[in-house]
Amino acid sequence: MNILQFLVSIVLFTVLAFGIGFIINMILRTTWLPVVIAFGVIIGALVYNKIVPGLVDIIILAFGIAGSVVSGWTIQTLRKKGYRMF
Repeated sequence: MNILQFLVSIVLFTVLAFGIGFIINMILRTTWLPVVIAFGVIIGALVYNKIVPGLVDIIILAFGIAGSVVSGWTIQTLRKKGYRMF
């Protein structure tokens, strides 16, 4: 994998997981459900396809998990500050 592809993948997975997690948090009014879903999807895909991820894959997936964790933290902070729609 090219270093440019690696860096773009990290940013893409982080922003994508944050956005999807934020939307799920707004719709379902849960805080940490997107993190659980992300772990389930990743583990399920690895088990189903019988793939052993390499270091680059683990780093990219970890940034995706970090994006969903940050979305949960953001929603929680917005709720504490009084935003009722969250």
